[in-house]
Amino acid sequence: MMGAFNAPLFAAADVTAQDRVLDVGCGTGQTTRLAAQRAYEGNVLGVDLSAPMLERARRDAAAEGLDNVTFEQGDAQVHPFPDRGFDVLISRGGVMFFADHIAAFTHLRHALVPAGRLAFLGPQPAGPDSAYARATAALSPFLREASPASRGMGSLLDPARIRHVLAAGGFTDIEVAPVEAPMTFGADAEEAADFLFSMGPTRYNLRNVDPATIARVRAEVHDALTEFETADGVCIPGAVWIVTARRA
Repeated sequence: MMGAFNAPLFAAADVTAQDRVLDVGCGTGQTTRLAAQRAYEGNVLGVDLSAPMLERARRDAAAEGLDNVTFEQGDAQVHPFPDRGFDVLISRGGVMFFADHIAAFTHLRHALVPAGRLAFLGPQPAGPDSAYARATAALSPFLREASPASRGMGSLLDPARIRHVLAAGGFTDIEVAPVEAPMTFGADAEEAADFLFSMGPTRYNLRNVDPATIARVRAEVHDALTEFETADGVCIPGAVWIVTARRA
C-alpha cells in the first residue's frame, strides 16, 4: 500500500554504503531489504512486534540473498538496542503507534551515533474532500472510535507536535515535508473493500452493527472504489509527512 512512498523516504534518509541502519516497525521487511541494498557494506536491523511478519521478512531477505540484514522481534520503545549502534534510523509509519512518543524517541536517540540521522513517514490528515474520504464516505459515519490496537494512527498528524516530540526526545535539525503519491489498496474494488473492512479500526467500530447494515455499507464502499481501479490496482491518492532529524 505504501510502496510509492519508498523513494522519497530513502531520499530523505540518505542511506550510504557503509551505514548501520535500524528499521523501526519493519513489518514484512520491505523497507529493511531496500535499506540493506543501499547499505551493502554496512548492516541493517529490522524490529517489529509481529512474529508472523518477521518470519515473512526473513524468508524474503534470504530469497534475495541479503546477508547484511537481520530481524528481531521486540517493542522499539524499550528494546535493548546497542548504544550508538546505528548511523540511520528509518520507519515507514511504525513510530506513530508509540504509547509515549517522547520516551520512545529518547530511547531511540541513544541507539544513534552523535549526529545520527532519523527519517520516517506518517500520515497527513485527510480532509473531507480527499479522494480517500470520497471512496470511504459510506463507512465514515461508523468510524467514531479508534480501535484499542490503533490509537496511535492519528498521534503525529500535526507538524508542530512532531517537532515538539522530537525536540523533547533530543533531536535537532527537524524538517517536516509533505509528499503525495498513490496508495494501492488491492488488485480490484472487491479486494480493496475486503482490505478496508478487515482493518482493525473498521472491525472495532462495526462490532455491534447488524450484518445487513454492514453488507449494505460494504456494497456502497465497493462501488465507490471502482472509480479508482487502474491496471495497477485500486490506487487512491494519498499524502504523508516525511520527517527528518538528527541526534542532537
